[in-house]
Amino acid sequence: MSAMRDSQFNRARLDLARRRRGMTKRALAGAAGISIRSLAGYFRDEREPEQATAVRFAEILRFPVGFFYGPTLDEVSQEGPSFRALSKMTARQRDQATAGGTLGVYLCDWIERRFRLPEPDIPQYEYADPEIASMELRARWGLGARPIRQVVPLLELHGVRVFSLAEDTLSVDAYSVWREETPYIFLNTQKSAERSRMDAAHELGHLVLHSRGGIQRNRQAEREAQQFGASFLMPRASVGSTVRRGMSLEEIVRAKHHWTVSVAGLTYRLHELGLLTRYEYSQRFIEIGRLNYRTEEPEPAPRERSQVLEKVFGRLKERGISVAQVADELSIHRDEVGKLLIGLVGFPVALES
Repeated sequence: MSAMRDSQFNRARLDLARRRRGMTKRALAGAAGISIRSLAGYFRDEREPEQATAVRFAEILRFPVGFFYGPTLDEVSQEGPSFRALSKMTARQRDQATAGGTLGVYLCDWIERRFRLPEPDIPQYEYADPEIASMELRARWGLGARPIRQVVPLLELHGVRVFSLAEDTLSVDAYSVWREETPYIFLNTQKSAERSRMDAAHELGHLVLHSRGGIQRNRQAEREAQQFGASFLMPRASVGSTVRRGMSLEEIVRAKHHWTVSVAGLTYRLHELGLLTRYEYSQRFIEIGRLNYRTEEPEPAPRERSQVLEKVFGRLKERGISVAQVADELSIHRDEVGKLLIGLVGFPVALES
């Protein structure tokens, strides 16, 4: 309670917690047993809530009460991230995802005060052809045309901060955002390893191709990012020298392991490169649908792990610092830290049901 005595109640943090839980202001007021007018007064900084009311907010929103008495956080704005599948997302889902991103940046700031992370090396190729941009980036990073075995560690090596986006919906694929000179990617780790790799490459495309300011809502930007991601993972020269024309679906399933991509992703790329005719492409996707390969990836690859997060939390453990203690220092529940790590680390992360 010392934080409550030493600091003022921070309305911005209350609003962040509300959005993270997907609650409307009216719903929060009702759950707290106060009028919407009283709640509006707190948000306008006209008065501070009583201690009992602050405790009630903490219980409802599942945040430690001390969270509401810290400094204002540098928030991830909905005008900044590059969301995919925007048409499928509700405002509530966007609020929850961006609030989760804000907590990811908050955690990363804590980490960077204690550990030196790789410097960002993400060039800007705005207005470049997506495939050319992907090849230029491969050359810059010394990758040539060879398959990329681990996308997440590669991004981390070049300064991208990667966290999990543990949302209870597949409507939120992934998003990327710049915070000052540091790029972040948040991945939905409920998806297959192959689809997460493509999501990561797609978001890298947004970071490389598109302006740092403004959410990318138009279909052209999405097509460009998708073209970049496909070319980055499956370079034209590599695919052309590895596979034959007119491959059967069985052959495509075997070939997908060479680039660690989904069977659907490789099928699309083969058609894009003229290695499947329109008819062959259509027939392969009919088979993919019949076999349910869009939702159940055949011969799935193991999920990639974050080398940065595993090393950081491994070192913390050596120092006797647990995930729960990190959460305590941030005045957030362990569950929130866990949601940023789940699917990216090898150690167990317990989440609330």
